[in-house]
Amino acid sequence: MASVFTRKFGEETLLFLGKKVSVETSDQKIYNGTLTGINEKLDVVLDNLEGHGILKLILNGSFIKDIKLMEKPFDFKALSDRLSRVFPGLVRIREDVGAIIVMDKIKVTQGGIEEGAGLAADRVKAIYDEFMRETKK
Repeated sequence: MASVFTRKFGEETLLFLGKKVSVETSDQKIYNGTLTGINEKLDVVLDNLEGHGILKLILNGSFIKDIKLMEKPFDFKALSDRLSRVFPGLVRIREDVGAIIVMDKIKVTQGGIEEGAGLAADRVKAIYDEFMRETKK
């Protein structure tokens, strides 16, 4: 049972990657930036730090008090559900790589279609574009 919780924690932590976060250390210092790396000990790499004159920072996980997500994560589940209406049984979410795979050949990430071509890929792109317009509102 512990391995299920560990896996779920890891999946949730991966949602923070590439997102704007606020990290507070045990000595009450706060760093705001983009989380570009994290490991199982919660050592983190921050990029694009605000207000410190620092370009990139690595923080030891044993000194981190908390990590706060400052922007909404991409909703892979909602996009996957929408794609499944058009491609039933042919859509898989791959949270480990941050992508949705359609028909085992079209790869969709939060940035758009990364792999795939043809009519099916054009349809996936149209669904993705509509989804992004609606979620920006």
